Amino acid sequence: MRVLVVDDELALAGMVAAYLSRDGFDTLLAHTGPDAVASARENRPDVVVLDLGLPGMDGIEVCRQIRTFSDCYIIMVTARNDEVDTLIGLSVGADDYVTKPFGVRELLARIKTLQRRPRGGLGAATQAEEPPRVFGDLRVDPAGREVHVAGVQIELTPTEFDILATLAARPKLAFSRRQILDTVWGPNWTGDDHVVDVHIAHLRQKLGDDPAAPRYVRTVRGVGYRMGHG
Repeated sequence: MRVLVVDDELALAGMVAAYLSRDGFDTLLAHTGPDAVASARENRPDVVVLDLGLPGMDGIEVCRQIRTFSDCYIIMVTARNDEVDTLIGLSVGADDYVTKPFGVRELLARIKTLQRRPRGGLGAATQAEEPPRVFGDLRVDPAGREVHVAGVQIELTPTEFDILATLAARPKLAFSRRQILDTVWGPNWTGDDHVVDVHIAHLRQKLGDDPAAPRYVRTVRGVGYRMGHG
C-alpha cells in the first residue's frame, strides 16, 4: 500500500514516513499544497495523510482537488481540536482525522483500518449486484455509484455515497452510528462515532433534505438513522 504523507514540518513528516516504511508501506513525502496535489496525481497513493496547515495551498483545498481525480483514503491532520476544520475537511471528502499531537501508532492503526475497508459500504461485489432503489424523487444506483434527485445527478463524496447506499439497501432498518461505522468504515475503526453525524448533515444538504423534516434520511431518536419514503 502506498501512503503519501503531507506536512510542512519536515521532521514530523520524515518520522511518520520512516515509521510507516518500517511497517511495510511504500511512503512518499510532500511539504506544500501544490506538491501534494501533483504527487497524488502522479503517484496514485492509496492513502493520503494530509496536514491542513500547508504553504501554497491549504489542506482543505488539497483534499478538494485530490477528490476530483482520486478515490484514495484521506486522513486529515489538524493542529488543534478544531471542530470547524474537521467539519469542512469531512465535507470535501476526507475519510478520517487525527489531531496533533498524535501517536504514530494511532495513525498506523487508522491507516490499517482504512486498508481493511473496501470502497463501498456494502462491498464492491455486493453493490454491483444491487438494483437501483427509489425513494420518491431520490434514486440510488449502487452499481453505478450514482445518485439522482428529481432526475438531477448529485455529486457525493465516496463516504457520503457509502452511507446512503448502506441505508438504502435495508430501508426498513434503523441503523445505529456504530452499525454505520462497522459497515462503511469497518469494525476495527476507532474514533469519534459522531463523524457519522457530520457526514449525514452534508449528505442531507446535498440531497436538499430538510433536517427538521427529512424525506430521505430520517433520524430515529435514540437509535440513529434510516431511509425515509421520499
